[in-house]
Amino acid sequence: MRRPVTAVAAAVPTQPSPYAVLRNRSFRRIWTAQLISTIGDALTSLAAGIIVLERTHSVLSVGLMLMATAVPTLVVGLIAGVVVDRFDRKKIMVASDLIRAGLVATLPFLLTSTGSIVWLYVVVMLSSSVTQFFSPANESILPEIASEEELGAANAIMAIAQFGSTAVGFAAAGFLAQTKSIELVFYIDSATFLFSALMISLVKVAPLEVTEHTTLGEQIRNIGYGAKFIWKTPILRSLNIVRVPVLIAFGMQNVLLLPFALRALKADDFQYGLQEGLTSVGFVIGSLLMARLADRLREGQWLVLSFVAMGAMGLAYSFQSSVWVAIALISISGAMNAPSFVAGRLINQRNTPRESRGRVFSTSYVLRDVVYLSGMALAGLADLFDVRLLFVLSSLVVIGAGLIAAVLPGLGLPAAEWRRSISLLRGAATAPGLAIGRSPTAADVEALGSYLPALSGLTPRDRDALVSRGRIREAATGTAVMRVGDKGEAAYFVLGGKLVAGTATEGGPRRTLSSMGPGEIFGEIATLTGSTRTADVVAEEPSTLLEIPADVLRQLMATPLFGQLVLSKMNERLSRSASIGDLPRFGGQDRATLRRLSREAAATAPTTASEAPVASA
Repeated sequence: MRRPVTAVAAAVPTQPSPYAVLRNRSFRRIWTAQLISTIGDALTSLAAGIIVLERTHSVLSVGLMLMATAVPTLVVGLIAGVVVDRFDRKKIMVASDLIRAGLVATLPFLLTSTGSIVWLYVVVMLSSSVTQFFSPANESILPEIASEEELGAANAIMAIAQFGSTAVGFAAAGFLAQTKSIELVFYIDSATFLFSALMISLVKVAPLEVTEHTTLGEQIRNIGYGAKFIWKTPILRSLNIVRVPVLIAFGMQNVLLLPFALRALKADDFQYGLQEGLTSVGFVIGSLLMARLADRLREGQWLVLSFVAMGAMGLAYSFQSSVWVAIALISISGAMNAPSFVAGRLINQRNTPRESRGRVFSTSYVLRDVVYLSGMALAGLADLFDVRLLFVLSSLVVIGAGLIAAVLPGLGLPAAEWRRSISLLRGAATAPGLAIGRSPTAADVEALGSYLPALSGLTPRDRDALVSRGRIREAATGTAVMRVGDKGEAAYFVLGGKLVAGTATEGGPRRTLSSMGPGEIFGEIATLTGSTRTADVVAEEPSTLLEIPADVLRQLMATPLFGQLVLSKMNERLSRSASIGDLPRFGGQDRATLRRLSREAAATAPTTASEAPVASA
């Protein structure tokens, strides 16, 4: 006789599969698009090198081909970031794929009709320039199609599509080269871009709400925004500081692998090729493990573990005389590369606002390529020094960078501190609430404006309402700013400090939605819709907040830039944190509220062009 399921047994939470994100249709489509187009990219990359070497018999010419793919990052990268933050990112990705498909498809004709490989350099450079728009847009929309709980697994699985699939493309290109059908590679690559464009066009993602001016002058001024944002954000600054020595070492080792295999290990071409292939296999295995383990440690801890492990494997590799042991070590190193790749993407995505991701990610790409190319140039020291010595030194640099990451702000967050954050969330129900606070001053509003350019569009009337009706609240560490189930009566802007939002119960499932720092807004959904809070918000460190009552927030929503900013935050938070069952409820109330806000704003707001309400919102 089968025993009935008791209420207690039914209430036991089940741990979702780390691969549950693959049930997300939008993620599945964008992952498939990335997988197929990456195979095509690898085809073209290897085919281009083969053609150049066959026609010029010059290793320098092959090196110039590599530069042709890297130079556009330095020239176009920062401009591309501004564009990605100003226009629909999905449309940018589709357009990028279509343009690259057309460019690559012309190569066989140009090479045959002119007989000059100059066109190969030109097309590769143009295609790489277009990629500068595709890449930051692609990375920016991932947090919008995968929930917070799925984001670690989503980045790990995406890593397989972006890098693990290159081995397939290289193998296919080598086969086609042997069959004397190398030009066919370019038609195949063009077809993969078309397939990618089709898949991405079917992805459902909310269009970007632009909250800043889009004039040409404003876009030029924003080119340096990404670097400034990275420098002002401690965890992003730490990430990029620690990446500099690591990328220099990796750039050097990437070039040294071939001479090391041939000179020090006495390997043949097959063994060297096997080493390269198994490195990719190791990365795939590491990515699959990260899909399951990404949320077990904080991102900074994964960086430390990854860098120290890769450095140790490189150090052991540099002393090897056995080819097969060396291949095993470098394969393990490939697997240990996955944690740092996934952790780096998570740090960028979780600590960059939706509207700034294009500029911040593009700046990161430019820094990456400049430093990596510098490391490749330093590999020329192998003409003066023993290749083993250079491998030892570069491996020690990677280990040192990992140890430095353990103490850098934002990265060196020990597990004890992470558990402390969870403990704060679990105690939210009994934690002290906010004190009465004080009235804000004009200086407080100006301080917030340094983080939010949208506030520059507020009218004097709106600023007066913000100063007269708002409150400055000081939250000591452990203060419960919001609790699940409370009625939403006010929203909050963070002026200083750090807070964590989520739910955590003893013995039950934990769901951490986000950490919030200066410039962030929270509580706006329940405040505008009149619903109850769906998460606890607790101060992780002493924090200063600007409280905005519901009626003042509705009034401010009539200002175009401010309204677009809040709506953009709402859309992002709903898409990332709400359950499937919550979305219709939130969505219906939100649309009704916004229609009411538009009518109220039209009746009360001045009618000048600068103060007109956003009825279309």
